[in-house]
Amino acid sequence: MKKLLNRPEDYVDEMLAGLTAAHPEYYRLHGESGKVVARATPGKAGKVGIVTGGGSGHLPVFTGYVGTGLLDACAIGDVFASPSAEQMADAIRAADTGAGVLRLYGNYGGDVMNFDMAGELVEFDDIDCTTVLLADDVASAPPEERKKRRGVAGMVYAFKMAGAAAEAGQDLAAVTAVAQKAADACRSVGAALSPCTVPQAGKPTFEIAEDEMEMGMGIHGEPGVWRGKLRSADEVASEMMDRLLADMPLAEGDRVSIMVNSLGATPPEELYILYRIVKARLDAVGATVVMPLVGRYATSMEMAGVSFTLCKLDDALEALLTAPCDCAFWRV
Repeated sequence: MKKLLNRPEDYVDEMLAGLTAAHPEYYRLHGESGKVVARATPGKAGKVGIVTGGGSGHLPVFTGYVGTGLLDACAIGDVFASPSAEQMADAIRAADTGAGVLRLYGNYGGDVMNFDMAGELVEFDDIDCTTVLLADDVASAPPEERKKRRGVAGMVYAFKMAGAAAEAGQDLAAVTAVAQKAADACRSVGAALSPCTVPQAGKPTFEIAEDEMEMGMGIHGEPGVWRGKLRSADEVASEMMDRLLADMPLAEGDRVSIMVNSLGATPPEELYILYRIVKARLDAVGATVVMPLVGRYATSMEMAGVSFTLCKLDDALEALLTAPCDCAFWRV
């Protein structure tokens, strides 16, 4: 393992200490665990709170999207590990200003179980909670089993749109409906070229030959749909768009946002090479691209690879997507 760290067991605590020290205008640590990040300035009284949670190793997801027009708090676990129910409950309490709290996170078993337990814990605080799960990874289950799909980079769109709705003063039911609509509008697929190394494990999460790639791999190294020889950028982008458009067909006049996201080690230059094909494919079906996102939005440590997320818009979702937001990693 070749990383800039001290003791592996201190990796997340020291990362959060550095994050909050570098960006005190956005982030503060909340609670006794040291694993909950909240807005430096809480939302105004009566604003619906939005919380998320999940394992470390995916910055800017999850903690990075705490900020105005986005999330109010986040519980963060060790690398690729769920936070505890108590930490999630602390995040819910930090986000609550009296109007209820939306739990918005990815469809992973540990996170679901612990957020459900956290909801039971905050019942004693009279905090109303709702839940929306992201399940946007088309490679992880067929359409008829969509509820089994993993939540990946589509959650960034849901954070943005639900956050804008909450900032505009919408109530808990309305913010929850926006988050669900955004989640349902997203489809994602990824391709990995290399593994990453979890500090506490000290070895790569999987093995793959130097001349191989895997299509559809999950952000924790979960199996994809095929593994084979590394293909050209245009071939990879074309197959990824084939898979997205097969799952969510588009027609002339549709408006979409597209995210071309580095899984960690893929540089911007390669993302823009891929975006050429993405834009050409969307132009070919007559879709209009709104606010494309090209960069690091949801990573998997130092994994080399890319994910595409397609988000189909209507007037309401587009207005929420383009509304102002501000955090250390993204500003609109």
